[in-house]
Amino acid sequence: MSGAGNENSNGNGSGVDLDRLALLVSPTDRAREAAAELQQCVKWVPMEEASAVVVVGGDGHMLDSLHQMLDDNRILPAYGLNLGTVGFLMNRYRGCNGLLKRIAKAKPLSVCPLRMEAVDQDGGVHTSCAINEVSLLRETRQTAKIEISVNGKVRIPELAGDGVLLATPVGSTAYNLSAHGPILPLDSQMLALTPISPFRPRRWRGAILPDRSKVCFRIREPAKRPVAVVADQKEYRDVAEVRVEIARDMEMTLLFDPGHALDDRIVAEQFVV
Repeated sequence: MSGAGNENSNGNGSGVDLDRLALLVSPTDRAREAAAELQQCVKWVPMEEASAVVVVGGDGHMLDSLHQMLDDNRILPAYGLNLGTVGFLMNRYRGCNGLLKRIAKAKPLSVCPLRMEAVDQDGGVHTSCAINEVSLLRETRQTAKIEISVNGKVRIPELAGDGVLLATPVGSTAYNLSAHGPILPLDSQMLALTPISPFRPRRWRGAILPDRSKVCFRIREPAKRPVAVVADQKEYRDVAEVRVEIARDMEMTLLFDPGHALDDRIVAEQFVV
């Protein structure tokens, strides 16, 4: 078994302590098989001792891992190895071959989640973070009617439809893309505000906002037209108002291989037919 320090002297542009890496593995068969191989070539440490994590799986497992770190209030740089489907947030899996050198040379990219504060119809306040998106969705057959304000100014007095979402660049290729929203480069410092099956205003297809924007959604006729809000996987029902902004105090670092060609993948995704 080779110690992690053996490759540390070869230059470490990522700033990661290669002697203190933790391994987070998806429960899928492919990821577990890969983990068995990786256990033979790197001396891993427990999460509480780690300076960075290697995440094996797909984008979903990467998001789960990041959420767990947010919940634990211990956010570490994350280097993903793709054994999922899309792997937009991951690097190519190549087994043990040069893994520590790849991590040492990886380029850090900072991303921030959204902080959501939702007030329900009874006045209860719920807070949560979303790495992908915050989405508002109608609960019944009744069309949702939502007022949208940006930085205190009403921009859409009444959006009628199935709902609306606010996505980060990380989440722009997820639900946002399915709702015909724009793909945002991870370093764009923008947010995508995208309607979901809008009925009125008919010609509004959403907006791209600077990530310093504060967005407020107010539900019109909430008792008659109940709306739920979902921050990634956390759902709160019967909301009356939802406020969303970037949580800069929860900045996370993703590590990518220098040849990851992320910009090329972002362009390519927009031409998939």
